[in-house]
Amino acid sequence: MSYYKLTSDQLLKINTLAALKKVGYQSKPVKDELRDNLIKKLVNKEPTFEGIWGYEDTVIPDVERAILSKHNMNLLGLRGQAKTRIARQMTLLLDEYVPVIEGSELNDDPLNPITRFGLAKVQEMGDKTPVAWLHRSDRYSEKLATPDVSIADLIGDVDPIKAASLKLPYSDERVIHYGMVPRSHRGIFVINELPDLQARIQVALFNILQEGDIQIRGFKLRLPLDIQFVFTANPEDYTNRGSIVTPLKDRIDSQIITHYPKTLEIGKQITVQEADIKEAQKEKIVFNEIAQDLIEQVAIEARNSEYVDEKSGVSARLTISAYENLLSAAERRALMNGENQTYVRISDFVGVIPAITGKVELVYEGEQEGPGIVAHNLVGKAIRTQFLDYFPNPDEKKKDKGEKTENPYKAIINWFGEGYTIDLLNDLSNEAYEKALLSVPGLADLVKNKYPKKSKHEQLFLMEFVLHGLAEYSKLSKSALDTGTRFKDLLSSMFSIDDMEDFDEDELS
Repeated sequence: MSYYKLTSDQLLKINTLAALKKVGYQSKPVKDELRDNLIKKLVNKEPTFEGIWGYEDTVIPDVERAILSKHNMNLLGLRGQAKTRIARQMTLLLDEYVPVIEGSELNDDPLNPITRFGLAKVQEMGDKTPVAWLHRSDRYSEKLATPDVSIADLIGDVDPIKAASLKLPYSDERVIHYGMVPRSHRGIFVINELPDLQARIQVALFNILQEGDIQIRGFKLRLPLDIQFVFTANPEDYTNRGSIVTPLKDRIDSQIITHYPKTLEIGKQITVQEADIKEAQKEKIVFNEIAQDLIEQVAIEARNSEYVDEKSGVSARLTISAYENLLSAAERRALMNGENQTYVRISDFVGVIPAITGKVELVYEGEQEGPGIVAHNLVGKAIRTQFLDYFPNPDEKKKDKGEKTENPYKAIINWFGEGYTIDLLNDLSNEAYEKALLSVPGLADLVKNKYPKKSKHEQLFLMEFVLHGLAEYSKLSKSALDTGTRFKDLLSSMFSIDDMEDFDEDELS
């Protein structure tokens, strides 16, 4: 039977070099292994990198071309663009198991050993050499590049303790303690944030990438390592914290540029897939599509904001954390009110502010405003943008003289103009929340006329959405309370001393 037709259980029963030869095993470099398995997937039209959305026509084809070309690659892109995830999924293109000489420190191939231990074992035992099996999950190594990474960490160094315990002179290569790169022989080795690696350490990678061997101290040591290298880097790092030295860039065969989701729908897929939502939350909290759209829009607004450093980028982790926090805000409110089930509200978006403030890098003007104000403004801009997908533009209705079309917001704005206010507190019970929204004349009618088939909780969400949307279009005043939001007439708030500070921050954003 052919080696590649054997099942995993059959392979694991092979425990000697003789048995391995009998089934027709032949050594295969790791890059050929990746290439052959990728070819099988492409021919069978099987997905190669699952769960990575938005890269189907851009990044993934580039990665596949690099693998087919047997290239080492650099994934270049801003934070949170699935660079490391792509690298980790490459292990699925490896064979499930490969044979190694049992006890080998560097995963010696039984037919092609490279270490002194492996060569000696085969010479001593011949076909009786014991064989072990290495799973593909153990053939992946990853190192985060930091300024304190040393040559010893990556390549190796003389180990005086090993020399003393084995009673060997320092001239004996058996005293070497190998670093992460040699230990990744016959596997995939990833260096994240490559520019953060000191230039002198980057130089140590030259020989490994070009000739495939390593140099340690004064040893005349040649180890023809078999490694698939994957590097990741942030474009900002080329000019700020560090840079990739030119000869090293020249030795990296393919540089693949990643990007953020190009559509809101793709962003939603990523967020829902990656968010860690508990079963108890799924049972207790009812989410809706508009809330998901708003979360993704916050990230889009942040990437376009003058207050956020565009070179740093806005990670997909922002929307994932925001999604989790939004559900937790609704869950906390339900627990406090003793409710078995509740629905996400726009009021709950107060919970996403902490997810924004720690994940956006502000420019000088943003620092002057303050991260909290910038985060609130981003949520406000997201509401303003999404509002037009669900309701008429309030500014256009203002220009309409009313000769043909009635302003749908007229009753709502007039009610506030008569001096009425509404306070939507963050922790209102379902009943109190509904009562507060229904107290605004014309609000329920507007939503029911526009969306008659929406469920009750979706209509309540849309009613609150209308209030926030009118505030963002400066038709109403929205001011922050310690425990919620107050809506009132715009003109009266302009002349109210108590509301002036809130007006400056929220209405003139």
